[in-house]
Amino acid sequence: MNSGHREGTNSMTQAQDFESASKGADQNVAQFEERKSPLAKLQHVLHGNPALVPLIVLLGLIAFFGIFAGDRFFSAYTLTLVMQQVAVVGILAAAQTLVVLTAGIDLAIGVIMVFSFVVMGNWVLTDGSPGDFAIPAVLALLAGFVVAGFWGFVNGNLVARLRLPPFIVTLGTWNIIMAICLIYSANETMREADLTAQTQLLHIFGQNFRVGPAVVTYGVVAMIALYVVLWFMLNHTAFGRHIYAVGDDPDAAELAGISTKKVLIAVYTLAGLIAGLAAWVSIGRNGSVSPSTVVTDFNLQAITATVIGGISLFGGRGSILGVLFGTLIVGIMSMGLNMMNADPQWKVLLTGVLIIAAVAVDQWIRKVSS
Repeated sequence: MNSGHREGTNSMTQAQDFESASKGADQNVAQFEERKSPLAKLQHVLHGNPALVPLIVLLGLIAFFGIFAGDRFFSAYTLTLVMQQVAVVGILAAAQTLVVLTAGIDLAIGVIMVFSFVVMGNWVLTDGSPGDFAIPAVLALLAGFVVAGFWGFVNGNLVARLRLPPFIVTLGTWNIIMAICLIYSANETMREADLTAQTQLLHIFGQNFRVGPAVVTYGVVAMIALYVVLWFMLNHTAFGRHIYAVGDDPDAAELAGISTKKVLIAVYTLAGLIAGLAAWVSIGRNGSVSPSTVVTDFNLQAITATVIGGISLFGGRGSILGVLFGTLIVGIMSMGLNMMNADPQWKVLLTGVLIIAAVAVDQWIRKVSS
């Protein structure tokens, strides 16, 4: 009896000791969480919501220019004009985002767009001579998308199968595509008046409709629709999760059964097709087709919007919604400075500051997981 009583007492004592130890551990964890500094908490919040930083910057810019650029900055006309101006860059930034999420970069995305709209324009062009005829606009559009998708596919294969650095590959194809484009078009500008009457389909994204006092073009609608589709793809499909996985750790992705080569080829090809959409929207907005368009600006603006939008250049982290905010930041900053009659170089300076700041914030946020 005494022996049994002692064993029962010991068991109860051990249980109480274990319970006390568990409570002590919980209290220690709670105290640790309580001790977490506000800065560390901010790190965790930003790490879990990558679109929050560009949203804060965007709202700050709107408030700043609303105060110093005058009341007309908040007019429906001004805000919709910003959307119209950034539509093409926003679409290219979406394409660039997919590539950057895989820890790559596509320097050729702008010239792919230019080549695509040169093909679209040339195929419907006619000079009125007896032997000359225009190809239907639908086929011209299809040809432009095929050309854009083809060059994206080429870039993807060079990166995935030959394991060449994306920077070098796309820098090389940038020169190749631009040269072919200039040879093919003879560097001639195709004005809207030179195009046939059946090109209304090519200019559809330049048409607009009214929402109250605001004038919205179909190009803006196309950009927003693209971001909605890509947001769903990246957040709610297996392919979207694979893109993040390949960018975060390609070796781990391979071990998990993901074909990194197929993902990379698909991403670069899709980016090319999105550049084809940007070409279509560009024709509608500009009303003309010019192979001498400064593609460097397109590339830099798309990369700028992507970086400012919180997409990590190291891959595997970021939100497509943040890129939309980044695109609007570029547009708001340009419009606001123009309305303040500021020197254009201020835009260049502030863009550089924002890029460096965005990369620095990204590096700081990434430390939260280590």
